Amino acid sequence: MKDKLNSLFGELTKNVIGSEGASRLLMMALVAEGHVLIQGAPGLGKTTLCNSLAHSIDCSFSRIQFTPDLLPADIVGYSIFDKKENDFRFIEGPIFNNIVLADEINRTSPRIQSALLEAMNERQVSIDGRSRDLESPFMVIATQNTLYSAGTFPLPEPQLDRFLISIELNHPSADVQTKILQLHASGKGNAKIESVMNSEELKTIQKSVSELPVSEEICKYIVNLCEAVKECDEFRNEVSSRGAISIMKAAKSCAFFNGNSAVFPEDVKEIFIPVLAHRLFLKNRTKSEYQVVRKFLSNILAETRVP
Repeated sequence: MKDKLNSLFGELTKNVIGSEGASRLLMMALVAEGHVLIQGAPGLGKTTLCNSLAHSIDCSFSRIQFTPDLLPADIVGYSIFDKKENDFRFIEGPIFNNIVLADEINRTSPRIQSALLEAMNERQVSIDGRSRDLESPFMVIATQNTLYSAGTFPLPEPQLDRFLISIELNHPSADVQTKILQLHASGKGNAKIESVMNSEELKTIQKSVSELPVSEEICKYIVNLCEAVKECDEFRNEVSSRGAISIMKAAKSCAFFNGNSAVFPEDVKEIFIPVLAHRLFLKNRTKSEYQVVRKFLSNILAETRVP
């Protein structure tokens, strides 16, 4: 399993130079059976990173380009009358795939964004009074541009709460930009992505991650961190029960990547900010809200007693 994950990591980082941190978080969400929100300015490789992950795993993949005129049926599917069969026939939407890329999710209205809620939370969709299960593994990777706000809609809080981890892609350093230019100058900018894992192997890894033990002390540590967020006067909301569970699930994934036989405090500390940064909102909003939230969460980590 470790060799498979190392190969997957190599495929991600060879296609998006300088994405080691983002690739690690993306893989953690994958093996924890969670969904990911990738944020950043245009041109930083958000879509490329998602495509690299999807094509590195031998499973079904679909990309939904979110636009203002998108309809719920464009995501979940619709029924049409089949004259030959004299009955209605259901046409599956792109949500019926193992990995779904929701590209620029904030370009469409909250009503359309909410079409993903049931799928992300319950791994099913309800259409025409009938529930249809989604095949496992199932993962939604959403991207949103943070630089341009014209023509965008903020993601509803219930929607944000469904994402296990948020990843922020920043502008690469000068050295990384030089490597990117050299790669494209040599004609190797679009490296061929190799499939290194199939869906059954992925489900085996996910099962191993879910079975990692979490002690009572670690559970208390997670609760204490969430209580510290609640007591912080800077935030206008608290960590939901789903948020606390997400910390534990992501910590299991982190422990697996770190080679630990159980979850340790260091695993919780590593994923604490990526799990909560997109779920919390400041009382006094600022343009750099996401960065400010991360700063306050860092202070909470430093001040909370480690078991």
